Amino acid sequence: MTKSKNPLRVLLVDDSPLIRDILRDILESEPDIQVIGEAGDGKEAIAKVGELQPDLVTMDIEMPVMGGLEAIEQIMAKHPVPILVVTALTGVRMAFTAVSKGALDVIEKPDISIVNTQNLIRKIRRLAIVDVHAHLRAMKPQPKPAVATPVATPQAGGRPGIVAIAASTGGPHAIHNILAQLPGTFPVPIVIAQHIADGFTEGMVEWLDAVTPLHVRVARHGEVLMPGNVYVNPAEHSMIVTRQSTIILGDRDQRKPYNPSCDALLSSVAASFRERSLGLIMSGMGDDGVAGMQSIRAHHGITLAQDGKSSVVFGMNAVAIQKGCIDNVVVLANLPAELLRLVVGSRQ
Repeated sequence: MTKSKNPLRVLLVDDSPLIRDILRDILESEPDIQVIGEAGDGKEAIAKVGELQPDLVTMDIEMPVMGGLEAIEQIMAKHPVPILVVTALTGVRMAFTAVSKGALDVIEKPDISIVNTQNLIRKIRRLAIVDVHAHLRAMKPQPKPAVATPVATPQAGGRPGIVAIAASTGGPHAIHNILAQLPGTFPVPIVIAQHIADGFTEGMVEWLDAVTPLHVRVARHGEVLMPGNVYVNPAEHSMIVTRQSTIILGDRDQRKPYNPSCDALLSSVAASFRERSLGLIMSGMGDDGVAGMQSIRAHHGITLAQDGKSSVVFGMNAVAIQKGCIDNVVVLANLPAELLRLVVGSRQ
């Protein structure tokens, strides 16, 4: 893990010298970041990761000789290191294949805008300190514990009418695992706020939709929530749900470093569904989503948190647990069955 006293050592991987120059100029303007090398293709990247041992690698997807997907797979097998995919929006589908192979996050190739530059720097600082070995453990299929943990019980008002999920770093892969194990007959809508870069929501939705019989979609303003559907908060908007089960998209809070807002979505679910709310807070840095989980708990809904061992980053879920607003802490492998138990009554 990177020490705060030393600069973050970054390896740039892209077949375009121009893009590498832009990235170098952006990163080296920061005193705590040092670009220690460059590679023009995946094969060269693998060699330089072994040689230079960077704290983080920025990785393009489409490159000659060897592309980013194969390079990520080999790097994570030989010399695990945090990887941030930096790619054009035309590559969003492959970007989430890269996540499935071990990359931590994705972001669009930078332009000259201040906002994009700040987002890139923020992501690099955040990801460079991730315990990549914990990330690899979280990616592996996990056996279900032989002994069941204490479980929450639906309130007297009835079973949950909605499931709301909040996640950040490490969330896409964990959500992928959950949705892959839920049946198409899951009887309530699922809403998700996942911190993600602008322009990548559609790619994540397509990636998730391919592994589940549920219908995963980018949420649209005015849409009515329906069972069997998963509604993903678009990165460019805030999202709330009303008592009439309608989605409302609005302007996001530009002052917040992470978008979309988990708190906004969870708090609206609490206010609209009250004791029939079920909130799940998962892997991620910071504390976004904690206030929303507190609101669900205050309205007598059910609150779950992914456990620390199966989280890439035990951050926002850890804060929620510390605040005392979580009914049950659940290992990732058990979350699909726990959702089914609470919503349907099944103990798969």
